[in-house]
Amino acid sequence: MRTPAGKECRYFYGDYYRGREKEECRLLNAELPPLPWKPDFCFTCPVPAILQANACTYMQLKPSLARPFPFIKQEVRVSPSCQKTNRSGFDPHIGCGECHPVPDVFSQFTEWPPDQPLPGEDA
Repeated sequence: MRTPAGKECRYFYGDYYRGREKEECRLLNAELPPLPWKPDFCFTCPVPAILQANACTYMQLKPSLARPFPFIKQEVRVSPSCQKTNRSGFDPHIGCGECHPVPDVFSQFTEWPPDQPLPGEDA
């Protein structure tokens, strides 16, 4: 669903049927105890960009609310973990590196520049 910030996020839920205006972040509500959510969090939330960059089904995001400095508003921070490899602390935009192998297109040339010309390129 589209967040108040205009980004697509699968954890955001909005119920606008017949005048209702119920909005919530299901990622923050799933924590124990549930973290309070405000629409302002969506503007600085990293989760929509992470979900767009990495669609791994094994990656879990653990949210927390943090204040970078005492006088700045709270923002959502996430710490990723992989269910398949039991790793954590990796860049969530890239993934753990073990769930999805690198495509052959990227591993075709082991050195750069290649000794032979690239396909479609004259020698």
